[in-house]
Amino acid sequence: MRTTLSIDDDVAAVLDRLRKTRKISLKHLINEALRRGLQEMTRKTPRREMFTTRTAALGRLRIGSLDSIAEAVAMAEDERFK
Repeated sequence: MRTTLSIDDDVAAVLDRLRKTRKISLKHLINEALRRGLQEMTRKTPRREMFTTRTAALGRLRIGSLDSIAEAVAMAEDERFK
């Protein structure tokens, strides 16, 4: 199949560098890159295993309400809240 491609400058620079390093034609290099890319794009991703967090009993809440930070800090420091 014959077609025309518009290749971005950064991609063209990488292709040119690889073509010179491997000493292969641009046609072969682009076909190899497309095959690898298409294979990667069509690969099915493995299902991820569900992660669950175990619960732990921490005892009862010793503070009546956490609405007052000052009260919570005072109780944590064994001070009488005023």
